[in-house]
Amino acid sequence: MEFISSDTNVWIDFRVISRTNLPFLLPFTYIMYTESMASELLTPVGFHEELVNAGLVGVEITYEEFTLADSWGSIYPRLSVPDRIALAIAKKRNIVLLTGDGALRKAAVRENVSVLGTIGILDKLFEGNYIQQGEYQYCLSELMKHNGADVRLPSAELRKRLENLSQLSPY
Repeated sequence: MEFISSDTNVWIDFRVISRTNLPFLLPFTYIMYTESMASELLTPVGFHEELVNAGLVGVEITYEEFTLADSWGSIYPRLSVPDRIALAIAKKRNIVLLTGDGALRKAAVRENVSVLGTIGILDKLFEGNYIQQGEYQYCLSELMKHNGADVRLPSAELRKRLENLSQLSPY
């Protein structure tokens, strides 16, 4: 099973559309620094427990990961400490970073860390037949409906996928 270092915002996207369980259908183990989980997954009440019950795994960071995250403070001033830790975990463990945060994605590219986000997870779910076309379309539509408020995703990418789906037969 492939490990993925997780940021918070993708989980929020899936919570907004009431589909928190979907990413856990993929053959990935999502990990997150235990202290980040405790401080960033506070609302709504029970969100932290919901993700842990679904399969999110809390991990401790190594001294090297801590040192690397700390050293990025001046290099990436727009990143929060939990963001830098998620990136350091991904870099040091040579695993994918799960995030939709624009500044964190840019830092990951600079650090040669592969990134996956909400739309990428949905694409993998659909392409791998973990979800059907109707569920995929529902998720994209709901994300589009909430985009700009609770969700911040590239509208053009959501629209492109919805247009492609409209050209497919549902059967």
